[in-house]
Amino acid sequence: MHYSGSVYRPPSEAHSLIVQVTLGCSHNKCAFCNMYKDKTFQIVPIDQVMEDLAWAHNAWPGQIKRVFLADGDALILPTEHLLRILDYIRENIPECERVAVYASPKSILKKTPEDLRALRQAGLDLAYLGLETGNEALLKKINKGVTVAQQIEAAQKIKAAGIGLSVTAINGLSGTVGWEEHAVDTAHALNQMRPDYIALLTLRIYTGTPMAQWIEEGSLTMPKPMELIRETRLLLTEIDCPGAVFRSNHASNYLVLAGTLNEDRERLIRKCDDALHGDAPLRRFVELGH
Repeated sequence: MHYSGSVYRPPSEAHSLIVQVTLGCSHNKCAFCNMYKDKTFQIVPIDQVMEDLAWAHNAWPGQIKRVFLADGDALILPTEHLLRILDYIRENIPECERVAVYASPKSILKKTPEDLRALRQAGLDLAYLGLETGNEALLKKINKGVTVAQQIEAAQKIKAAGIGLSVTAINGLSGTVGWEEHAVDTAHALNQMRPDYIALLTLRIYTGTPMAQWIEEGSLTMPKPMELIRETRLLLTEIDCPGAVFRSNHASNYLVLAGTLNEDRERLIRKCDDALHGDAPLRRFVELGH
């Protein structure tokens, strides 16, 4: 297998075969992210990808249940390129139950509805999309490169093609100022996106990012754990995504939450209340350096 630089995957892809079909992220400008700063974005030659798939197929015959196509925005590949990869997986790795990718809003919007339906028919099961926030001003501040409307359009386009959708949002992204707007607007955006899965992460500050600079200069203040839980509670009171699996169990989260919306929403809110009143345990972390 060929791997270049740091390799990232969603927590739910922990047991997946990870195949790099791109290197880095096609945007790579978000103010909070340092994931792909060690590499320049490029498309991995298709022959190398096919070689990696063949090697993995021979190394673990009948054992590859899931495949994750990395790095940060595999959906940006030409549709014909992706179809060749998916066709190989379907024909040679029949035990594979799911193929997933990270997808940027721009890469989704560049695909036609016919492209996306063809990818779904060829075996693309799940796309991970980073909303981060539904607040327009904050989305612009973190340099996501798209509007909230474009994020919603991309999500709806993926769903219309029959591809599963997992959306991430970041608790604490606004700091201690504007957190109410961030929480409410994010919930309202999710309500329109209708994802199958919602992953709520907690903001971490990484050295070398613009956000680290904002912390250093004092223009951004990191929320304390109870402030983060208060923000999560507000988001849950505004969210309306029937059937969506909600998870706040990433390594970054102080309070672990898991349930299915909307049926478990009140239970999740009660757990936030318990934490705010000191009746629920929180995770403890070593603070990251700036």
